[in-house]
Amino acid sequence: MMSNRKNIARGGRAIYGAPLGILMLQARFPRIPGDMGNGTTWPFPVLYRVVKGASPERVVVGGAAGLLDDFIAAGRELIELGAEAITTNCGFLSIFQAQMQAALRVPVATSSMMQVPWVQATLPGQRVGIITVNASGITPAHLAGAGVPADTPIVGTEGGQEFFRVLIRAESEDMDVDLAREDILDAARRLRAMCPDLGAIVLECTNMPPYAADVAEETGLPVYDIYSLITWFHAGLRPRRF
Repeated sequence: MMSNRKNIARGGRAIYGAPLGILMLQARFPRIPGDMGNGTTWPFPVLYRVVKGASPERVVVGGAAGLLDDFIAAGRELIELGAEAITTNCGFLSIFQAQMQAALRVPVATSSMMQVPWVQATLPGQRVGIITVNASGITPAHLAGAGVPADTPIVGTEGGQEFFRVLIRAESEDMDVDLAREDILDAARRLRAMCPDLGAIVLECTNMPPYAADVAEETGLPVYDIYSLITWFHAGLRPRRF
């Protein structure tokens, strides 16, 4: 007796098996393993799209002025390819969270700082602090876009030797990884000193996950970053089947 069941593969997309789309800034610094822009960082396939004209300096220092439409257009291109959710590789794009979410009509997570309220809810009478690439550039609008309380303690790496000058100022296409690590560890020490009741740290910059374990070792605190956010985000797109 023949079965009436049909094995139908549904089409309508250009690419399959990579439900997460990542919008990238236009930059040429090295993206080492752990960096959001290094494909080997992820334990699942992702789709990338570079937003032309969106330099790190323009986004981090210039407030991403005039770039919203470009990010929305690039997000739509990723969705057309097959992305079911969109994220970005700069935490400062939290300033566009609401607009991108409304325009793209898929789940959108623009910034690792979106984890701050979640992490805060886990802490016993302690506070979450943020390490960012540029503390002076984070405005109340950036914090509000990610749902971060306005009084959250924040320190940056803009006064360091390597991280800010290579990633944001684009003074070199090469990077001394040890100096970059020291810039971030110095920021962690300053954050710990300014906030005695610090209970956890969120790394704003998507280039900081390679150093997250070092920050955790230095401070003895839980550390969250874009890797922890996106692995959580992807888990909802493709739940594990038990």
